[in-house]
Amino acid sequence: MNSTKEQLIEDIQNLLNSYDDENTTSINPDLLEFMDEKTLISIIDSLLNQKEESKEPDTQWLEKFKKYDI
Repeated sequence: MNSTKEQLIEDIQNLLNSYDDENTTSINPDLLEFMDEKTLISIIDSLLNQKEESKEPDTQWLEKFKKYDI
C-alpha cells in the first residue's frame, strides 16, 4: 500500500475519533486496502460533511445566548 493511501486511512481514523473523546476507533488498513484513493477521499469528504452538519444545531442553539450590542 502506498503512503498516500496509508495517510488517507489514517485521516479517516482520526476523523472518526474526533467525534467522541471517550471511544477510540481503530481501522484495520487491510479492510480499506482494496479501495482506491478516490474512494478514500470520498469517505473523508462524507465524514467532514457529517461533522459540519452535526455542529449546525449546536451553533443555532448557541445563537440564542449571543449578546448583541445596540
